[in-house]
Amino acid sequence: MKLKIFQVDAFTSKVFGGNPAAVIPLENWLDDKILQNIGLENNLSETAFFVKEKEGYRIRWFTPTSEVDLCGHATLASSFVLFNILNKKENVIKFNSRSGELLVEKNDDLISLNFPARNPQKIETPENLLATLTERPSEILFDKSIICVFENEDIVRNLKPKVKDFLNVNTHGVIITAPGENVDFVSRFFAPDVGIDEDPVTGYAHTLLIPYWAKRLAKDKLHALQVSQRGGELFCENLNGRVKISGNAVLYLEGEITI
Repeated sequence: MKLKIFQVDAFTSKVFGGNPAAVIPLENWLDDKILQNIGLENNLSETAFFVKEKEGYRIRWFTPTSEVDLCGHATLASSFVLFNILNKKENVIKFNSRSGELLVEKNDDLISLNFPARNPQKIETPENLLATLTERPSEILFDKSIICVFENEDIVRNLKPKVKDFLNVNTHGVIITAPGENVDFVSRFFAPDVGIDEDPVTGYAHTLLIPYWAKRLAKDKLHALQVSQRGGELFCENLNGRVKISGNAVLYLEGEITI
């Protein structure tokens, strides 16, 4: 069996930046074990699969080790393929997913994801978390993932946490963030529990970060950078219960896989 595969760099306007995702359109679902093996073989933070439904598409995302409930950059990459390569005429796509309905809109070169927001709450600092960090956060929040807030961008850029030790903390991933020097906020994201030491650019993380920074900065439209080695740019909007996460994407690879 041969399947089309695309690799798209998301949240960037140039190749070798942003977050690469594999995108594989399917006519029908394959066995979950095959999907997971493809995710492992691709060895990217995410491989997205989608199947056409009566209304929209069903989308699923696999890291090299597991299926996840939500992935922003692979949804953006999938939308890029639909809008620009598979000749989709509409400017709006509806995806159905394990996280509910996800709406995606194309505006010129920007692709906007409309996702459910999360509402992180302040918590006491877990002592085993502090042992993994080289700097003490000014604030800790939690909603499935931990958010560590620092005083400035330099700390976030230069922090060298003991990523594997995050596995000893009761969390799906650790987000570190701070006010930005030339943008509203910056961040990085670590998720060793799903086989991703550091994710280059993370839509999911911004479903937590946008409500937090919107409230802290008293503004609903935000400009963000994820300051990983590859780096990514996100244009964000707080929509009271949902968030809009917009970015560019570029095609790196188009081909076929044989299974």
